[in-house]
Amino acid sequence: TAQILLHAQDLEEGPRRERLAATMDDLLHMQTVIPIVNENDAIVVPEAQQGGDLRGILSISDNDSIAAVAAAEMKVKRLVLLSDVDGVYTGEPTNGGVLIPRISKGQCQEVMDKISFDSQTTRVGRGGMMSKVKAAMYAQEKGVEVVIANGFNENCLLGAAKSQVSHGTFFDTKNGEGALFGNAEEDIKSQAKKARDGGRALAQASPETRSKILNRLAALLIERKEEILSENSKDIEEHKGKLAQTLLDRLKLSEPKLESLAQGLNQLAKEDPLDKTLSKMKIAEGLTLVKKTVPIGVLLIIFESRPDALPQIAGLSIASGNALLLKGGKEAQRSNAILHSLVQEAIASECRDAIHSCHLVSGRDEVSSLLKMADVIDLCIPRGSNDLVQHIQNNTKIPVMGHADGICHVYVDTDCDLEMAINIIRDSKTDYPAACNAMETLLIHKNLVDDKRLVSILDSLKEAGVVVNVGKRLANMGLTEVQGLATTNNYHVEYGCLECTVEVVDDVKDAVSHIQANGSEHTEVVITQDEKIADFFSKAVDSACVFHNSSSRFSDGFRFGLGAEVGISTARIHARGPVGIDGLLTAKWVLDGQGHTVADFSTGKYEYVHEKQV
Repeated sequence: TAQILLHAQDLEEGPRRERLAATMDDLLHMQTVIPIVNENDAIVVPEAQQGGDLRGILSISDNDSIAAVAAAEMKVKRLVLLSDVDGVYTGEPTNGGVLIPRISKGQCQEVMDKISFDSQTTRVGRGGMMSKVKAAMYAQEKGVEVVIANGFNENCLLGAAKSQVSHGTFFDTKNGEGALFGNAEEDIKSQAKKARDGGRALAQASPETRSKILNRLAALLIERKEEILSENSKDIEEHKGKLAQTLLDRLKLSEPKLESLAQGLNQLAKEDPLDKTLSKMKIAEGLTLVKKTVPIGVLLIIFESRPDALPQIAGLSIASGNALLLKGGKEAQRSNAILHSLVQEAIASECRDAIHSCHLVSGRDEVSSLLKMADVIDLCIPRGSNDLVQHIQNNTKIPVMGHADGICHVYVDTDCDLEMAINIIRDSKTDYPAACNAMETLLIHKNLVDDKRLVSILDSLKEAGVVVNVGKRLANMGLTEVQGLATTNNYHVEYGCLECTVEVVDDVKDAVSHIQANGSEHTEVVITQDEKIADFFSKAVDSACVFHNSSSRFSDGFRFGLGAEVGISTARIHARGPVGIDGLLTAKWVLDGQGHTVADFSTGKYEYVHEKQV
């Protein structure tokens, strides 16, 4: 190699430029030497003092501009500008921007007019993406083809030389016109396919590599907490007065939340779930069949308001080797963007081949397009309102897993410890009222009304600031303490705030009937000292989670020891309840033989033994 250090004066018209051209020509004709051209940082003049652009077009201020001028001077066919991102995007790549594969001369002005490069920075060099685009356009105008590519991608230079860049932006010297962004749906499909390829690279990486990614992500959540909380506060400030308080509560991040997320990620990193043997059977002599765990494939996760869901979901996908397409709500745009950038950074630190395995989708139009891609996406998990879930279920052929409502009940039996009951009720309602596992309906055995124990429960709720809506039956019982309270006959309400419904039932069977008629099959609680009542309740209630003498707030992947959760499913197949790592896995059958054929069994050479070994 030959190192050539330049500054702006070397590229001006005159003897110095002529000598530079002669030197470059000599080096290239030697064929065994690669000239490496860099800006001479030791003597470079600050950009502000350079006195204008080169011919009013290009400021000689960094390696990109020097490369462009050198390439034009040498009349080379193609210039390659390397970055740490794959090329020019329609927007911030960590926030759903789509890669532009080709830019012709006729599209250059549209690039400058329509795309903001302010946030498209790189972590290497000092020019940024704007500098690269300006340099590429200068060289392109001089008849030089330009490729902006990711220098971390394997064989990127050879690929650029052979016009085989799988990820990059090509500046064509032809005067082509047409739509810069091409077919939007095809671009989105391309992103989904790249995510699938990245997911496969992640699945093929070693368990140690995936664990290191998870540990690194956990560390980044703590190291960058001030940046995260700053971006989150901007989201909250922008949407104050525009969102309901319950949604603002879900939007808010905090240091304890980040610490809990980091703890969950570190827990996930401790055990690798892939390639585990689920069963093993000896089919015949020398023929063994093994069932092993593998990733589902490509996941599309759509979630509203809750940015803390992003690192949880990303962590589960990394641990399980799944590709991930994420769509968060616009109200959490800044929070999601910085959290997604940390996910990308963690993946890149250990497995650059998997860098595209986690992609953040930006607009609603992209989601509509993705919902049509049943040939690429294997599972969709919506986390949000009933309307969101139903819309997705009605507009896709992709399997959908999740829950629409979180209408959770607490039933207090006559044989209860009153102090225990009060503590559980308060925790179930007030610990995090906006959560889907918070209590929404409190069912009280009629005896607690007769002996006034209900009064103590109502006083506790009032003291905690909970608004109580009284069911019709309780309202008609003439209890002084409920007079003046609002009444309701709608028992299918998810309040998501410090509000609940209280109703009276005859006994545990009546409570179960009420839950089956009005619940959402999420989480139900029975508070009783009678084991027979508890056993009946747990068997009779048809919900994903049923608890005895414990808060409904335990219905959570982290609290279940799953490390994190991708959501809570009320479906009846594949996964139910908090969906952790196991819910993101499927199985593969691996048959190991020694030249066996089916004909061998017909002739009697082999006999089926079907001996279960695991």
